[in-house]
Amino acid sequence: MELKAMINERMPLTLGDIVEIAGKIDVRFVDVILAEAEIQTGKNREEVLEEALKEFEHNLQAIELGLTTGSSLLLGTTGSELNNMEGFRLFQDEFVDKALVYTIAAQVGNHGIGLNPCAGTGDSCPYTGFIKAMLEIGYEKSRVAEIAAIILKVGSMFRVGKTTTGCNMEGFGAGSAAIAAATVELCGGSAKDVERAMVIAISPTIGVPCTPRVMVPALCATHIGGAILNGILSAKLAVKTSIEVNVPIDVMLAMAAEIHPISAKSLVPTVVEFMQPFFKTKEPVERLIDQKIKDEEKVHIEQTLVKAKEIAKRLAKGAKPITNTLGEAVVGGSSQAVGSPTNTGRIAHFLSKGKINKVKIELYPELFARRGINVPGVLMGAVYGSSTADGKMYKEVMELVEKEGIAVEIVKVDEYQVQRVTIVTDEGTFMVDALNRGGGRLVLRDATPSKQEAVNIANKLGIVLVEA
Repeated sequence: MELKAMINERMPLTLGDIVEIAGKIDVRFVDVILAEAEIQTGKNREEVLEEALKEFEHNLQAIELGLTTGSSLLLGTTGSELNNMEGFRLFQDEFVDKALVYTIAAQVGNHGIGLNPCAGTGDSCPYTGFIKAMLEIGYEKSRVAEIAAIILKVGSMFRVGKTTTGCNMEGFGAGSAAIAAATVELCGGSAKDVERAMVIAISPTIGVPCTPRVMVPALCATHIGGAILNGILSAKLAVKTSIEVNVPIDVMLAMAAEIHPISAKSLVPTVVEFMQPFFKTKEPVERLIDQKIKDEEKVHIEQTLVKAKEIAKRLAKGAKPITNTLGEAVVGGSSQAVGSPTNTGRIAHFLSKGKINKVKIELYPELFARRGINVPGVLMGAVYGSSTADGKMYKEVMELVEKEGIAVEIVKVDEYQVQRVTIVTDEGTFMVDALNRGGGRLVLRDATPSKQEAVNIANKLGIVLVEA
């Protein structure tokens, strides 16, 4: 079927639709984007490319300001400082170095003449920085326009998805995904590679709040610069390796969009609490604020700083010497999802007596969803007392348990962070009720027949118990 006919059947296209159509008829990701734009606008391919590049004209001017005379409330003259350095400024890779410098300069310019926003002005920084780097490196104008089209298409999805505050759908999130897609195209990757790269790129950006970078000096630099680095890394992994990525891009993007408002409501208030003492403002504005309000803010800020110091001190008290910081190795890829549940199983094993007939594993939803990696760990700990580092047993345990005829029950429970292991033997029932923690650690809430005995076992095994 002809490309435009396939597009017409599915319009408006999701990113997943673009990947699928491109794969079916063996064309590039960007070819489908351009064909859809032709249908939407009635313009030909050359006109679409020309207008896509024109979208960046004002933002390129903002970069020039940031590179020369521009000064930002949050970044100062960082853009011109970087621009005036000799040789490589940040990385010894000409393209990456330029893209980063221009991205930061775009943010400086943004605070002077503004940027044309996409999902926000944050993601317009890496978009424009990347385009500027291509122009400086010497790519043909038509090629730069193709990359601009990819960036704008990916950005358009985030533009709709951004409904509240949050860098997860703007500078870092949208920027990472768009730069990943653009880099795959520059590397000659397939549409499927574009999908894999975008999925990888979006993952670390989900839930990242926005507010601290809006008002605190310097913090936005690593959000927008991080989009360049995260996007390029994701693309290189997708193009140069066979790394498995089994999440469709539409699923990842939908999840990011749904988490976005939750993050704004649940994370941002805490971020504001701790960052407010460091918000930048201007004296002419402050003169307009009632002194009573400023006095109240001052008290709140002082209280927050005391609270932060107390938390930091608590963390310091719980830290071990650097000669004994790292815990025992954890197979399965996660010290939280595998290590902590496995150690719960180990305690239950050494607490139990007699021949094991059944193991019941109760996991809260996040752990239950990750049962493919943690159930083998729990079973090797509960049935054989194996440590989290026993890679051989981790690989063999499912088959061994089945051969021994041990019944296994896996239950999803609603209570947050719960990981409960019950062992039934010919001499009784033995249970360890714990809460999940990272680093293979756990909160030991209860145990039968004896919580104290369970605590003693954990200490003997070197399993770190923490307070709830």
